[in-house]
Amino acid sequence: MLRTLPAALPSSLTLVLLIAGCAGKGADSASPNGGGESVAQETGPTTPAVKFENPGGMWMPGQMTAHAETLKSLGLAYDPAALTDPTAFPLGAIVSLGGCSASFVSPEGLIVTNHHCVTRYLQANSTPENNLLDNGYLAKTRADEKSGGPAARVFVTTAFTDVSDKVLGGLEGVGDDKRAGQIEDRRKQLVGACEGGRTGVRCTVASFYEGAQFFQIEQTELRDVRLVYAPHEGIGVFGGDIDNWRWPRHTGDFSFLRAYVGKDGQPADYSPDNVPFKPKHHLKVATDKATEGNLVMVAGYPGRTQRLKTAAEAQQAADWYYSRQIQLYEELIAVMEGIGKQDPKAQIAGASRLRGLHNYLLNFRGMRDGLVKGGVAADKARIEGELQKWIEGDEARKAKYGDVLAQMATLTSEKAKTRERDAAHDELVRGSLLLGAADTIVRLADERAKPDDQRKLGMQTRDERDLEQSMQALQANYHPDLDRAVFRLYLQRAAKLPEAERPEVLTAIVGKKGTITDNDIDRALDKLYKGTKLGDAVVRLEALRAASAKTVKASSDPFIKLALKLKPMVDEHKKQGEATTGAMAALRPRYIEALRAYHNGSLAPDANSTLRVTFGTIRGYSPSAGAPVYKPFTTVSEMVRKNTGEEPFAAPKAALDAIAARKFGPYVAPELSEVPVNFLADLDITGGNSGSATLNAKGELTGLVFDGNIEAMASDWVFMPPITRSIHVDIRYVLWVMDAVDGADHLLTELGVTPTI
Repeated sequence: MLRTLPAALPSSLTLVLLIAGCAGKGADSASPNGGGESVAQETGPTTPAVKFENPGGMWMPGQMTAHAETLKSLGLAYDPAALTDPTAFPLGAIVSLGGCSASFVSPEGLIVTNHHCVTRYLQANSTPENNLLDNGYLAKTRADEKSGGPAARVFVTTAFTDVSDKVLGGLEGVGDDKRAGQIEDRRKQLVGACEGGRTGVRCTVASFYEGAQFFQIEQTELRDVRLVYAPHEGIGVFGGDIDNWRWPRHTGDFSFLRAYVGKDGQPADYSPDNVPFKPKHHLKVATDKATEGNLVMVAGYPGRTQRLKTAAEAQQAADWYYSRQIQLYEELIAVMEGIGKQDPKAQIAGASRLRGLHNYLLNFRGMRDGLVKGGVAADKARIEGELQKWIEGDEARKAKYGDVLAQMATLTSEKAKTRERDAAHDELVRGSLLLGAADTIVRLADERAKPDDQRKLGMQTRDERDLEQSMQALQANYHPDLDRAVFRLYLQRAAKLPEAERPEVLTAIVGKKGTITDNDIDRALDKLYKGTKLGDAVVRLEALRAASAKTVKASSDPFIKLALKLKPMVDEHKKQGEATTGAMAALRPRYIEALRAYHNGSLAPDANSTLRVTFGTIRGYSPSAGAPVYKPFTTVSEMVRKNTGEEPFAAPKAALDAIAARKFGPYVAPELSEVPVNFLADLDITGGNSGSATLNAKGELTGLVFDGNIEAMASDWVFMPPITRSIHVDIRYVLWVMDAVDGADHLLTELGVTPTI
């Protein structure tokens, strides 16, 4: 699953309010065939020689001009200039769900994305008696379409503007401790001017090239988003964690949503009176189907890559960060699954987060293996050595860039001295949903005392509706036993550190120094959870709306009192981090300038959750030197051979019956003599690309990308053309399931497809 993966060591308390959103790259696999027959692995005589070798790159729309000739040579059937405009077709049909990607596929606001991207929609509408996470859902009429909750969003990009000079101009000579703050203030001012009270418009000022360039991005924010259709988990999650990040795959990772607006056509909160949104552009289902060697493109919102990080940063990730996070995810999964087995309601509340954790765990294992065993960290160092040699080969370059890598390495080394304490601090302050809610209330109270233009980003008047809706949406993910168990684990982990490495907030939470036992932790948690009322959505919302210095100071809620107590420590921790960030902000533009010069200007920025285009061809790969080449397509008969009747290989009976009867209709791939399920391409993708439209040479929808391959996880650091592959669900399989399995005839008709089975 290609959900957005977490940034290294996130520190914001408000992140806990977003855990139900889409997150990550990949599904997973312990064995290549999941207990069934091994399929599609041998070298085939029909595999053509592929002349195009994808060099990688998640390109901004404005950079696509440079690739026009390559795209034409690969068979692009329309003017490549269309790909430079985010408001034109086809990019104008591509949207963000805030962690996943998606696209409009009808003039009535119908949206297609991945199944794993609608987990929170299924979770929010599930009960122990009718668990949609297991059973799936099909709305027979528009009235049956189910709200994704108050925090559900669709973002439609409408403009990109380079504002680098306005953000960075005149900062030369500004001290490290002040530079980051001034950049944030300038971004905030630009956002305020951009939105200017316009209804339904959200603006951001995004950093590109490690802070060397900034773009102002305008988006239409649609706030009424409803679940239309998600297949049974035996299709949408077929293979589960066993097949996640693996090939061959047989997963129908697709679902449909619909965006609604008010009767005036303007974005509006959920109301039964709302009407479907009318997008300016929507994709059409492919008439030319996917075949090996075809040009394909993915347009979406990839979350984060690390290719412009230094070799020192890559080495620290290899030596420490990924191993630490892997251990954390293993412990969290064990705790959450244990609680879920005891209470079906807890199981539903934790479903989205738990699926994300399983995904991150496999991703990070692959990332660590690639950096260490695969030699990617060493390769990063070699590439950086070549850059340094090039710099020193010219006196002008040496004067301009000669010391930048050494200075950045020094900063990375200094930051590493406190990395355990910093990581534990971040874990504790975001370790509980209720503490996160309390922190938001306390911080909003503090910010409300300031003029609106001086408030922190995320805490201005423009943000208050979103904060309220996040407080409401939190309820779908909250279960007291689950929240307490997770917070307890974070406290236990911090207490095991040597005392000199423990964060200050640990003592504040537990109430003692020195040896901290599980009994000490349990006593502290008893006081918090037995005395709080923040587990009630109404109470949370009222506290947020009334938040002021007076109300939070007078509050008797133990979580609000704790958030007040922790605030000075959290602020000081952030201040220390900003000094390092400010120092890096002065160095990174020089580093990026050197990289651009070294690459003759052809350098893609790291992914940052903004609209990108990547292109390549449908092709297989060999997972290791000398190994057979995987064929690029899988089929429904192979899925049947994998099927065991037990999760995660338990396809629904309707699907198995249709396959047995060969009810394939027009969805057969002639070269396969049956319905294709998934296919491989050599596209450059990462977390956040989940749900992205896979487009053919005509700009038609030929599939949805949903995963990558385990052998190439470290491509987030260094792209590896021979083995980096994206995994897509074929649109023919999507349509076949809708037609032959679930009877979604009305949706097929809306897509412009005639039901035939």
